[in-house]
Amino acid sequence: MTVRIEQRIKSFQVVDERLRPAAAESESGPPPEQLDEHLERPEMLIGVTYKIKSPLFEHALYVTINDILLNAGTRFEQRRPFEIFINSKGMEHFQWIVALTRIMSAVFRKGGDCTFLVEELKAVFDPRGGYLKKGGVYMPSIVAEIGAVLERHLIAIGLLRGHAPDEAQRRYLAEKRAAYEASQGAAALEPGEGFPPGAQLCGQCHTQAVVQLEGCTTCLNCGHSKCG
Repeated sequence: MTVRIEQRIKSFQVVDERLRPAAAESESGPPPEQLDEHLERPEMLIGVTYKIKSPLFEHALYVTINDILLNAGTRFEQRRPFEIFINSKGMEHFQWIVALTRIMSAVFRKGGDCTFLVEELKAVFDPRGGYLKKGGVYMPSIVAEIGAVLERHLIAIGLLRGHAPDEAQRRYLAEKRAAYEASQGAAALEPGEGFPPGAQLCGQCHTQAVVQLEGCTTCLNCGHSKCG
């Protein structure tokens, strides 16, 4: 195709096509940093420690999860778990705790999606039976509670979405709870102090919060209800 130039040519420049990709890359900036096994551990990491107190253990477990901050100060900034440690005064479970934390840390440092660890850990059941935490939450094993701690941490840093009920659900549950306590003549409990005495375990949220109300079994924690 012939292009006719109507104006006077004042200057010209020869463009090397081989230099175009490099120039475009320099204008857009370097690619965002990704977490993989080649990324060296920085001297300082952001850490959070969670306490686990289980009736299965004499001493509490302290779970520390350290995060690495990628692409700080840019629009690609992201906080990712980098390593995990579990400490306790009790030494009877030292071997499997060290093995578990090393494997989990290796998965973190590998990069990619690590959220699958939550479901895998929470699915572990103790053959001796689980236990109820404060507030009536059922834990099938100590490993499952470690998974619950990891889930809580991933929600806090934005890698998982929380499961908290919305405002309408909270109002509904508060009304159901008040109706049950009024029908039973039970003293009202402050939020976080547990659920009415005699509540059963919910198969949906694994919380001891199911009561019989108006001919239906209703969970006062998640709202799951079954009639008949």
